[in-house]
Amino acid sequence: MRIAFFVWEYPPRLVGGLGTYAEYITREFVELGHDVTVFTLNPGNLKTREILRGVEVHRPLIADASNVFPFIVTEDLKRWGTNIRFFNDIFIYNILSATKFINELIRKDNIHYDIVCVHDWLSSIAGMIVKNETKIPVVFHVHSTEWGRSGGQGSTVVSYLEHSMAEVADHIITVSYAMRDDLIRHGWSAPKISVVWNGVDPERYDPEKCNPEDVRRLRERYGVMEDCQMILFLGRLTWVKGIRNLVQAMPLILNEYPKAKLIILGKGEEEKDIIETAKRLGIKDNVICNFEFVPENERILHYAAADVCVFPSIYEPFGIVSLEAMSMKKPVVVGARGVVGFREQVIASGPEQNGVHVNGEDPSDIAWGIKEVLRDPQRAKVWGENGRKRVQEYFTWRKAAEETIEIYSSLI
Repeated sequence: MRIAFFVWEYPPRLVGGLGTYAEYITREFVELGHDVTVFTLNPGNLKTREILRGVEVHRPLIADASNVFPFIVTEDLKRWGTNIRFFNDIFIYNILSATKFINELIRKDNIHYDIVCVHDWLSSIAGMIVKNETKIPVVFHVHSTEWGRSGGQGSTVVSYLEHSMAEVADHIITVSYAMRDDLIRHGWSAPKISVVWNGVDPERYDPEKCNPEDVRRLRERYGVMEDCQMILFLGRLTWVKGIRNLVQAMPLILNEYPKAKLIILGKGEEEKDIIETAKRLGIKDNVICNFEFVPENERILHYAAADVCVFPSIYEPFGIVSLEAMSMKKPVVVGARGVVGFREQVIASGPEQNGVHVNGEDPSDIAWGIKEVLRDPQRAKVWGENGRKRVQEYFTWRKAAEETIEIYSSLI
């Protein structure tokens, strides 16, 4: 089939998990024999059209109209302040992408598309325009929601776009059963919603492919010697990830494991708070921050170097980072309370256990989970092996692509 794929981030421009999803799932679609046309945001320095690994990518050039919006939009958007430029970019990307898709590719070039998929509110305007102008089935992929990301305090405009897209979409695909239940609680149509888990590439995330000497050097770079424990957090540094609670858990961990070091890899608005919290608790030498978006090869090396990977999210509809850690044979400690998809990935008891569930809002519970892993290195090794087996069985990108295509096919 021919698929039109609207997503605001796509390689080489990656911001978070949505971009990783888009990169891998579109490649799998192509390898399964489908044609994929991606419409994505252009920061101004990328080609407006190119082919990347068999995927046709369109990036219309946008313009700055942010000083116009405050005169014509709701009070909600006026409160965005300097962030109005972000809304401007998203809005114009949607309009230009939808009009190019409809007027140029469909009407002028007579290209037939079987399905259109739009991802989160960031592409919902394009999705609604396509529904207005064509009869092509539109699938709304929901990776997170405004109410979840903001703790119920988010933008009414964004929430309106999410709800409106859900209303007009022919079908909705979300990333976990926890997320599906949350959408239904907020009044979305249950029969319309399917769940397809995200994935990881176990060939790419394979500990056997890491050079042990590179792993040793990375640990030494952080001051993690052979008799030390390396606790790794990797992700966007925002409140929903529970990162401050993880830092607050460190004194409890250091009571039993005084040489343990927490390595934090990522960027976000919590950077200053993390540093200040570590100083206030007197543990700044045991909390090492790398506030940058590192290339995938280096992320893989960090997983290989870690003794335990910790993701104590408070809100996490899915969370690809835990799959990456699991694929690298690492035991994981994950938040499992609330709208958190980690608990569908991580088995917390029994012979197939591969990690520990904790309350991401409770530093003492996070500390307990980490110590539970560190207490028995041999058991932790078995948990890591179980995690990779689970990834290979349930969480590959090929499996995610096949299940998604099956849903698309049912709508044609």
